[in-house]
Amino acid sequence: MSSLLTPAPDALTRPTAQELERVADVLTQALAGNPLTPQAGEFLIGFATSAPEDFAQLSPGLVHIQEAADQLRQKLVGNTVTYVINRNINFTNICEQHCGFCAFRRDADTPGAYWLDLEEILRKAGEAVTLGATEICLQGGLNPQAQANGSTLDYYATIIRELKSAFPNLHLHAFSPQEIEFIARQDDRSFEAVLTHLQAEGLDSLPGTAAEVLVDRVRQIICPEKLNTQTWLEIITTAHRLGLSTTSTLLCGHIETPAEQIQHLSHLRQLQQTALANHYPGRITEFILLPYVGEQAPPALRKRVGRSQPDLLQTLVLTAVARLYLGEWIPNHQPSWVKLGLEGAKTALAWGCNDLGGTLMEEHITTMAGAKGGTGLTPQELQVAITSLGRPAQQRTTLYHPLGDPIHGSLG
Repeated sequence: MSSLLTPAPDALTRPTAQELERVADVLTQALAGNPLTPQAGEFLIGFATSAPEDFAQLSPGLVHIQEAADQLRQKLVGNTVTYVINRNINFTNICEQHCGFCAFRRDADTPGAYWLDLEEILRKAGEAVTLGATEICLQGGLNPQAQANGSTLDYYATIIRELKSAFPNLHLHAFSPQEIEFIARQDDRSFEAVLTHLQAEGLDSLPGTAAEVLVDRVRQIICPEKLNTQTWLEIITTAHRLGLSTTSTLLCGHIETPAEQIQHLSHLRQLQQTALANHYPGRITEFILLPYVGEQAPPALRKRVGRSQPDLLQTLVLTAVARLYLGEWIPNHQPSWVKLGLEGAKTALAWGCNDLGGTLMEEHITTMAGAKGGTGLTPQELQVAITSLGRPAQQRTTLYHPLGDPIHGSLG
């Protein structure tokens, strides 16, 4: 990591004394546990992203931001890096929507379209259990034909019920807020009714995906058919109130501005503060930064962005700022090894992250967009990646309860 922390030698790249003083003040506030203002968060992003895009030439101020994020991570959750043994099951890529960043979706009558039947979903889950999985992450496209007995909710509920019946100890982490909105819209039900029914059948938690950027200006450009910001927030709040925990995400590195990134983080922080203040049994368990990958995605957004793979340093900057901005309210932060590659994700562990995510076993959505990180990792690969940094590795549950003993030392 030493090369990442080498200050820029060129005087032209050095920040002014006034800028450094403001950076120091903001970082002091964050480390003291005081919530950063949106203005402070936006300042950190703007300051950090104006530095040279070269790891060998990080300005002193950017080094301070990285070190502060790492220090806050250590203060809040310690040095242990966690991971979960899980499997992704994307049960269909047939989808009614046309998001500008998505290379996964297909129309039903086009090559590459698929729709797994219940037998195949159960087979994949059983295979995952044999490999030690404690979690199934289940998401899919919005397929209007996904119905049972004339009900979309019955289709989704049947999957949950059959999985839980066959594998009662598996944590079912399933269905984004967009899928909940889709079910409710198809069946003319309330969000609460949909969530309550799925929870009764065995749903354990929700992925906080489909958030993209929680700013409607951005959503109208990159995913105009998706649910709006207020609806996403309503569904997550309802889930928390009912006792369903969720994750949280941010799709970054495309057309959003620093102010919009902070607006998104503010929404997440407020969601968690609301859950805590009202003693909701469900909470946000983690924050995951998802940098845009567009190599195989629709060309319009890719051309507008001007690149097709994540900018690692820009992603790390936002990783650090997110840690500082979300503070004690969302203590667990995870990079995406699928999007950044395992080495990039390891680097993020020094910029505020404390979790390396899941084994996944298979991954389609981001990989089909052109991500280079791979489609699955073994627990041993995650353990080696973590312990090579001199930090303990710890298997966890979906809700961040430890499993077994921490692993120390290199396993290579």
